[in-house]
Amino acid sequence: MFTGWKRERQIRKVLTGLARRRVVAVLQPGGVWVIEKALKRDDDAEAALATCLMRGWVEPLHDDMPVGDLDPNNLPSSPQPFTRTETTYRLTEGGWAALNRAHAWTLAGIIVAVVGVILAAIPVVLALKSSC
Repeated sequence: MFTGWKRERQIRKVLTGLARRRVVAVLQPGGVWVIEKALKRDDDAEAALATCLMRGWVEPLHDDMPVGDLDPNNLPSSPQPFTRTETTYRLTEGGWAALNRAHAWTLAGIIVAVVGVILAAIPVVLALKSSC
């Protein structure tokens, strides 16, 4: 019953996760970024990223970026620190608008404006009606 709602919530969580990332260091040689608060990339996150890409909310920043895991002391968890490669994405203007729910705020503003015009017109209509 709530499958669509749950998927949209997962997509919004992925967008939020992308927005929270920070680069804390650049490893040399190779200029590999160490990203703090990186997004956990499982099958659900990949599907959500593909949906965001399709909607124009994200765009690829770097293809085939080396990826690995660090232990709590920020040291590589294995002798070979980079075990896979992934595409790094960035949020577009549309992604930021979706994340901040700009469309909903615009729609709410229009509704408030229309209600205000109707409420302001009621006394005018009543005054015209009583004068006739």
